[in-house]
Amino acid sequence: MPAPRPESFRPPCPTRVDTWLTAGLLLVSLGSTLLIALLAPVPHDRNPWPWGYALILAACLPVLWRTAFPRTTASISVVAATAYYPLGFPDGMVMLCTAVMLYTVVRRGHRTFGWMLGIGQFVAVNAYEFALTGTFRPEALGIIAWVLVLLCAAEIVRWRQEYLRADREREAETTRTREEELLRRVFEQRVQLARDVHDTVAHNISLINVQAGTALYLIETEPERAAEALATIKQTSKDTLVELRGILGVLRAVDEAAPRTPAAGLEHVEELAAGTRSTGIDVTVESVGEPGRLPASTDAAAYRTVQEALTNVVRHSGASRALVRVEYGASFLIVEVVDDGRGTVGPPVPGNGITGMRERAALVGGTVDAGPREGGGFRVRARLPIDGAVPTSTSGTEGTGSR
Repeated sequence: MPAPRPESFRPPCPTRVDTWLTAGLLLVSLGSTLLIALLAPVPHDRNPWPWGYALILAACLPVLWRTAFPRTTASISVVAATAYYPLGFPDGMVMLCTAVMLYTVVRRGHRTFGWMLGIGQFVAVNAYEFALTGTFRPEALGIIAWVLVLLCAAEIVRWRQEYLRADREREAETTRTREEELLRRVFEQRVQLARDVHDTVAHNISLINVQAGTALYLIETEPERAAEALATIKQTSKDTLVELRGILGVLRAVDEAAPRTPAAGLEHVEELAAGTRSTGIDVTVESVGEPGRLPASTDAAAYRTVQEALTNVVRHSGASRALVRVEYGASFLIVEVVDDGRGTVGPPVPGNGITGMRERAALVGGTVDAGPREGGGFRVRARLPIDGAVPTSTSGTEGTGSR
């Protein structure tokens, strides 16, 4: 089987700008040389035909591919234009090709190459004339000044382009960072809403479940107590609906007006205790220290901790008594819920309850310890900072999950 033939090299097509620029340079260079030769010939000038025109073509045609091969085309064009003048041809506008190519290579980032090429052309032309005549032309200073201005202008344009590119990159990075921050906040809000729904539903549905069982048990023997249990179920379910509307109102508009009251805080702990008492558990609320103004996040985290802890007392502990203790310190708020139930054997079974407490506490810089007590029962203890205080590890048995 014959080997495949290698594909022949095809130069890239010139861009439209390079094509028009090449045509303009050819028109100006060839036209200026032809006009000087025909209308104002200089006695010592050589006839540009054919080698003078050949050098003009060699200087102009590489401009067609200056975008694809800037260094190669610049070398060819500048060498051809440099060779044109010392040979004594009419002093036309061939040097414009050099100007375009020097500007191109420097603007495209080939700085060292462009500066060496521009200064090298000036040195080569004047060294050749000095070798022949022993003197420099007065125009030499003007030419070097023109070359320096051209190269500096290319540098300024290149710096400007780099600045604009860096500015666009910074703007894109800022936009991307802003979008990531928005996504992060949305995620945090969703997690927060999930915790709120869990806390609300778990606590109140647990109360409803216990009261419903009580009502079924007493409906024939003690209808009055059964009626009280049903009334408790009605009020608890109503409170649950109101709180759920407030939570879900963050995500969508509802027909009924959402509550306009602030998020629940420690001032509502007695209501939680009353709801738990209705299940037959004796709950005592104890406050130590002078209550002060708490940050909203700390107040909400403390309330949710008590709510979840009492929910676990109702659902899992089998306790007859529970103590809710709130201690107001100078730098920290201590919230503790203790029951006399059966507790757990070893660490609590992992779940969402105490995990959610710890996550809430961590958001405000606090900690939560949870675990069985010596002698029976279970304890949940949260240590939450006030005014940005840094929490320290607390003593006590710390579980690895929640019940």
